[in-house]
Amino acid sequence: MFAGLHQESFIVRLSEADRASAGERHGARAFEPMPGRPMREYVVLPEAVLADRRKLATYMRRALDYAGSLPPKVKKARAGARPRARSGRASAR
Repeated sequence: MFAGLHQESFIVRLSEADRASAGERHGARAFEPMPGRPMREYVVLPEAVLADRRKLATYMRRALDYAGSLPPKVKKARAGARPRARSGRASAR
């Protein structure tokens, strides 16, 4: 995920440098879906950025590029999961 909406907030996933720049230049703040529980790498873009198509497009492009540069997410094994019993039949694949 590189961008989204949460209630009244427009959020984007940015690199550390872009998050710092967005905060300093435009007043973007860390995204906290619950108070005291920030989502790492996400910021809420302020109205001034949303109202400026050029600035918004720049942040959307940066967010998409950053998310695309991340390695694929690896699924974790369920805790306490037991291997499924095999039926002995050959697979149709």
